[in-house]
Amino acid sequence: MQTRTLGPFQVSSIGFGCMNLSHGYDAPVSAEQGERVLLSALDAGVTLFDTAALYGFGANETLVGQVMKPHRQKITLASKCGMQGVDVKGYGKLVRVIDGHPKTLRKTCEDSLRRLQTDVIDLYYLHRWDKRVPIEDSVGALGELVQKGLIRSIGLSEVSATTLRRAHAEHPIAAVQTEYSLATRNPEIAVLDTCKELGVSFVAFSPVGRGLLCDKPLDVSALHAGDIRRSMPRFAPDNYAANVRLLSGVKQVAKDVDCTLAQLSIAWLLQRGDHIIPIPGTTSVSHLAEDLEAARVNLDATAMARLDALINHKTVVGSRYNAQGNSEVDTEDFSYL
Repeated sequence: MQTRTLGPFQVSSIGFGCMNLSHGYDAPVSAEQGERVLLSALDAGVTLFDTAALYGFGANETLVGQVMKPHRQKITLASKCGMQGVDVKGYGKLVRVIDGHPKTLRKTCEDSLRRLQTDVIDLYYLHRWDKRVPIEDSVGALGELVQKGLIRSIGLSEVSATTLRRAHAEHPIAAVQTEYSLATRNPEIAVLDTCKELGVSFVAFSPVGRGLLCDKPLDVSALHAGDIRRSMPRFAPDNYAANVRLLSGVKQVAKDVDCTLAQLSIAWLLQRGDHIIPIPGTTSVSHLAEDLEAARVNLDATAMARLDALINHKTVVGSRYNAQGNSEVDTEDFSYL
């Protein structure tokens, strides 16, 4: 597989988002299936593996640590802090909490290192900017972790161009991770260009639109009870139906270039900029193989223009997060333009 620059690292041009194995959509997969998918990604040439303290409230880091420990020197390991499960009421039930205070970030890093069974995390993201804490304070704390040798580089997730500049002035930022796909174009407002200007890599999560940009439509009425898409306006039945109708023309482009819709979507990202690294996630070995074949798909200028005209921020129906989710991110929004 071809490689791209991610901070101080050279990584596979397509990484692997580990979240799906433990969190977010269907019920967590078995440890055996999780190991099968992770090792299949490694065997296929993937060298960037992305997890977080939040995913499965530590379960995903534990899985990645167990499977990847023997292969640690072959991979670039990324995780995240600043959003994790906390027993707020003391009843033993963990709930998701955003906390960017330096003391919390240090403790989360220690916990992550233990679960990941490693001495150092290559890329450590602030999962969400805790707006109660100046970004300089949170990034400064991560900078101290770099100095101590516990992490090698710092990333940010779901931040605006303005926040990125503030953070980068405090400590060099290696990467910004944000949702980006044919269906989600917010990074195009300012963050993509700012990353390129500052020499910051851009890691695109949900490159196939959380399943929207796949050949087989979802049955949104039958989503698992814990599926995060149940609360996302874009996947409300009427909105989803409208978005699926957009795909007929997109599928024709995929047919013309002889690839699947998922491969087309990932290939489009790869050609949007050489500083962009998609990290699709899946629980299926066959879907993983399909996604990675996107690296072989070439789209000419005509195909790129056709895609941009067919599906974009003006044609997709429904926001990507509900009101609560939107309040927790710090990204530019087309609605304010």
